[in-house]
Amino acid sequence: MDLDQLKSTIGAGLLSFPVTDFGADGSFDQAGYARRLQWLSSYDAAGLFAAGGTGEFFSIGMDEYDNVIRTAVENAAPSVPVLAGVGYGTRIAVDLAKRAERAGAAGILVLPHYLMVAEEAGVIAHMQAICGAVGIGVIYYARDNTKLSPQGLEKLAETCRNFIGYKDGLGDLQLMQRIHYRLGDRLVHIGGLPTAEVFAQPYLEMGVTTYSSAVFNFVPELALKFYRAVRARDAATIDSLMQSFYLPLIELRDRKRGYAVSMIKAGADLVGHSAGPVRAPLTELDGAEREVLRGLIERQAGLAKVA
Repeated sequence: MDLDQLKSTIGAGLLSFPVTDFGADGSFDQAGYARRLQWLSSYDAAGLFAAGGTGEFFSIGMDEYDNVIRTAVENAAPSVPVLAGVGYGTRIAVDLAKRAERAGAAGILVLPHYLMVAEEAGVIAHMQAICGAVGIGVIYYARDNTKLSPQGLEKLAETCRNFIGYKDGLGDLQLMQRIHYRLGDRLVHIGGLPTAEVFAQPYLEMGVTTYSSAVFNFVPELALKFYRAVRARDAATIDSLMQSFYLPLIELRDRKRGYAVSMIKAGADLVGHSAGPVRAPLTELDGAEREVLRGLIERQAGLAKVA
């Protein structure tokens, strides 16, 4: 898939971050992960991010990374591009990007660099090093300690042909509007906040046609129903799902730090697609919280009772 095809494909549908399967002893469960990619890519996903934030990139060992990406590539449907998460400092991110390309990833998602807050010139140099190390598409993920201005993104786009996307995890609507007007269709613009559905409507009005859905991991039909409602500007369906599912889900997510991942893994377990435990330092939902999540899932029309 060439760069223009990748941009077009990503921008035309719903994206998601598959959780990464771990066994009871905490080791990478390759067979379980293979089945997960087969299951999720059987739905109408425009792309799947392997070893992303919801996939616990931060806890995947360097000795496991290649296997995670390769397993995702080999088990996703041929029409569904796999984009690999990379991060940390520049040398590590460049090394991971090269390894992801060798494993067959269609593109790279650059997660925030480790710990330090850096000047924009340094972040641009970081991105240029990653783009220069691979021939596949590269998407910049703005969140936490990394943020580029519209001018900085434009400079990066001018110097790196394979810089193809901007994923927003900041929620600054004014900044997103400025970026979209300045960069236009040079980049694919992606909504990337936790529970990105909440921002999907205003983002669509400013030209952000896609976002990544964490709940796709356990209610893919519901995630696609909401995405299509947003694209069709079906206010009644959007309001109904927001009130009955997404807003209560956010309340559960916000109870404890790290639940943006832990809750998604719990959901996958409840619908019969367990990915095993989260790795430390994340913590699991307690019994009462799992029951809240179970109720939210079961109340959605057309969804079977969960185990």
